[in-house]
Amino acid sequence: MITNKRLRQKGKISLQKYFQKFTDGDNVAIVKDLTVQSPGFPDRMQGRTGVVIGKQGKSYVVAINDFARRKVYIVKPVHLKKIMGA
Repeated sequence: MITNKRLRQKGKISLQKYFQKFTDGDNVAIVKDLTVQSPGFPDRMQGRTGVVIGKQGKSYVVAINDFARRKVYIVKPVHLKKIMGA
């Protein structure tokens, strides 16, 4: 689990990550950004991969297969990382 950031990254919010765009069907990984207070998903979802199925406000709706069940989370774009070729 991520507990701190590198020294040069502390306190900085990446605007490029904050305003990134995704389309429906994009494969994404959930990576918690520690500068944003409320991530909107449990800590155990850190590093999991899923599919973007829609947009709700400024956040994205991400479907994740948690063992045998499909779970849906609403995640801010700063916590998402696009996966290429998956």
